[in-house]
Amino acid sequence: MPMALQAATLLPSTFFIPREGKAMAATLKDSTLFGVSLFDHSKSDSRFSSLKIKGERKLWNGVVRAKTMVADPGVTSGQVSGKKTLRKGTVVITGASSGLGLTTAKALAETGKWHVVMACRNFLKAERAAKSVGMRREDFSIMHLDLASLDSVRQFAENFRRSGRPLDVLVCNAAVYLPTAKEPTFTAEGFELSVGTNHLGHFLLSRLLFDHLKQSDYPSKRLIIVGSITGNTNTLAGNVPPKANLGDLRGLAGGLNGLNSSAMIDGGAFDGAKAYKDSKVCNMLTMQEFHRRYHQDTGITFASLYPGCIATTGLFREHIPLFRALFPAFQKYVTKGYVSEEEAGKRLAQVVSDLSLTKSGVYWSWNKNSASFENQLSQEASDADKARKMWELSEKLVGLAA
Repeated sequence: MPMALQAATLLPSTFFIPREGKAMAATLKDSTLFGVSLFDHSKSDSRFSSLKIKGERKLWNGVVRAKTMVADPGVTSGQVSGKKTLRKGTVVITGASSGLGLTTAKALAETGKWHVVMACRNFLKAERAAKSVGMRREDFSIMHLDLASLDSVRQFAENFRRSGRPLDVLVCNAAVYLPTAKEPTFTAEGFELSVGTNHLGHFLLSRLLFDHLKQSDYPSKRLIIVGSITGNTNTLAGNVPPKANLGDLRGLAGGLNGLNSSAMIDGGAFDGAKAYKDSKVCNMLTMQEFHRRYHQDTGITFASLYPGCIATTGLFREHIPLFRALFPAFQKYVTKGYVSEEEAGKRLAQVVSDLSLTKSGVYWSWNKNSASFENQLSQEASDADKARKMWELSEKLVGLAA
């Protein structure tokens, strides 16, 4: 999901017109039937994950929007006629039923070297999306995942382990963006929706699947978390109000529940656009903390990226109609930052599989010639002390703390 916010943040603030008196009904673009993998979906539980309502607060009941990533083919230790044989790499991509996630899945599947596990909320939508872009049935499977429910995340991890598939690359791409929301909505566990989905859901997923990833015999194991230019205050787009700012993390420490603590990470008043930007800072801090803790011992590549401004992405479906109509043209002809979903998908697929992009701890970007380069993160998004504190608080919130 997402990365089309660069131009969005450059447009006049008058485009951000909140609805009075009610929170925006989010559409996490990926709602699904409760299922496991495609080959076994007839046996899957058809129940939908439910979101818990606390007091009179509104609960998000929309659809999750996804993003994708993938890896390279592995070399098996088996011998065929005295030669090592290649196997398909297995990549899990969250939010793979549309947008960046879908085009990444397509780009990887087309190589014939990857099996893509599309981790999505809407099983039937994902199946139709894969078919619509010409993905062959043998190149993908679908598993139910609702990042706004930690129980769903745990069930996904268990179902994936039971599937018997290796995990070679994990791409955390799905995201929620509610820029016009005046009041917070909440996940099943009562966390503010944007941070609860974009950060905490992916944090738990990454931690639960990490041992599986370490066990892979793939030559280039990777964990990729999609970032955003809007979370980097060292850029023009990142300095357009409301700016990302995690403060002292007092809201995160309080549980982001809007009851005994603020629904915002910094403890301030709720702002839907800022909540998204803050979640992206958390994504980039998480990637770096993974790198510091585990890269040297495991050899796993941890990376984040901003593939460019995907101005036509469904991530902006909660914006007002005028914004949605003008934003693509603004990106194409004013900022010149427009990137198609197809091109963005190829860039993410490159981070998943290109042997030249195996450096760990890197935030990748692309120039106007579509050449990749190591970009610089803002001071906050590269703060090692804040990353460690955020990691420890997140562990407590998702139930991983000792």
